[in-house]
Amino acid sequence: MPRLLISAAHKSSGKTTVTIGLCAALAARGLAVQPFKKGPDYIDPMWLGLAAGRPCHNLDFHCMTHAEILTAVGHYTADADIALIEGNKGLYDGLDLEGSNSNAALATLTRTPVVLVLDARGMTRGIAPLILGYQAFDAAVTIAGVILNQLGGSRHEAKLRAVIEHYTDLPVLGGVHRNPELEIVERHLGLIPSNEDSTARSRIDHICRLVADQVDLDCLLAVAGNAAPLAHEPLQPSPGPHGGGRVRIGIARDAAFGFYYPDDLDALVEAGAELVPIDTLHDRQLPDIDGLFIGGGFPESCMRDLQANAALRRQIRGAIAGGLPAYAECGGLMYLARSLSWKGERCEMVGAIPGDVTMHERPQGRGYVQLRETGTAPWPAPQPVDVVAAHEFHYSSLDNLPPGLDYAYAVVRGTGIDGRHDGLIVNNLVACYSHMRDTGQHHWARRFVDFVRATRQPAKNIPRAL
Repeated sequence: MPRLLISAAHKSSGKTTVTIGLCAALAARGLAVQPFKKGPDYIDPMWLGLAAGRPCHNLDFHCMTHAEILTAVGHYTADADIALIEGNKGLYDGLDLEGSNSNAALATLTRTPVVLVLDARGMTRGIAPLILGYQAFDAAVTIAGVILNQLGGSRHEAKLRAVIEHYTDLPVLGGVHRNPELEIVERHLGLIPSNEDSTARSRIDHICRLVADQVDLDCLLAVAGNAAPLAHEPLQPSPGPHGGGRVRIGIARDAAFGFYYPDDLDALVEAGAELVPIDTLHDRQLPDIDGLFIGGGFPESCMRDLQANAALRRQIRGAIAGGLPAYAECGGLMYLARSLSWKGERCEMVGAIPGDVTMHERPQGRGYVQLRETGTAPWPAPQPVDVVAAHEFHYSSLDNLPPGLDYAYAVVRGTGIDGRHDGLIVNNLVACYSHMRDTGQHHWARRFVDFVRATRQPAKNIPRAL
């Protein structure tokens, strides 16, 4: 399978925009392009998936074993013509001294050639020792080419190409000139999610044209074709629904909530769930559902509209009070609180959680987390999970909580809700700041679906809008 890992010397080199353009340009040629994103991320994969026309899957050393990563790459590329893996941060950056979770480690594990996107602003001859150093640092990593980015013009590009040709053996696969039209607006956690951007498709099409004009796609495909064969175990299908048949789980999918891993959604469906979309901004009442899942997003950017839909907020509050099984992550937790305050403005939210959310200027929790189950969660594990690996990215805090509340998790590493706990339990609701992955170490999706099935409520018990 032809494949490439797109990395950089450092973060903010423009590799995400370049990778979006490559996905779209190759897809425009009629190729089936399978995108991947290294590490925990929702926003970049949303753009990459939209550009490629198929879901982007995350490869994460923290939540997945090496075997699971190899299986994911092999499985999702089985019907593709090329795979593009976008790295995070710089090629050799990682959490430990050995770089065991770096982009380089992922490239080595998956036997994938690397293309470096180099921010060339202010550089001429100095680009040669940079490239040579990256090549020499780890002989197990195959750096197969470079794409120059943020070029100052054709003269700048010509100088850099001459330097690279003279001092190195790497091909220059493209030279992308500095252009504000290539920029996608950013927020504190990265790019604005594509589900919030009504012009996302037209933006991608424009980036596609610019990248296709400035990158040698034929040379890129030739380099990708040099990827070594990938040995992996086949993906083991999950067993079908347990006794009792399928259940309907409402899932918030709109401009406020869109942070979901495709693998997790697949796991919910395989466990027996029918996912019923809910628009928290416009739907006036809940559909007939047996459970509710509200993932992450940026509810603060839509908080006035969320407040304005009082009918749905009342319904959700009543359903959770009545025992509807529900799971919320980060943005979903914020929405289910009493209120949300941001930039001096306060808006009423659902009120199912007895606390208030405040947005801050600096991160309140960011990075990988480790959790230990307390045993009080509504959906217990068949076998106790020693440590749950997850991640968190939130600028908000949950304040004014009363004492004596129950939590599904104790925080071993990270912040969670208060530095010690995460997974607030209210009736049959579990609300976390942490984002979970359904992997071998923590199959949360089946546990949730099984609990929903076991506590199925007649639709008539869900309060309707007045």
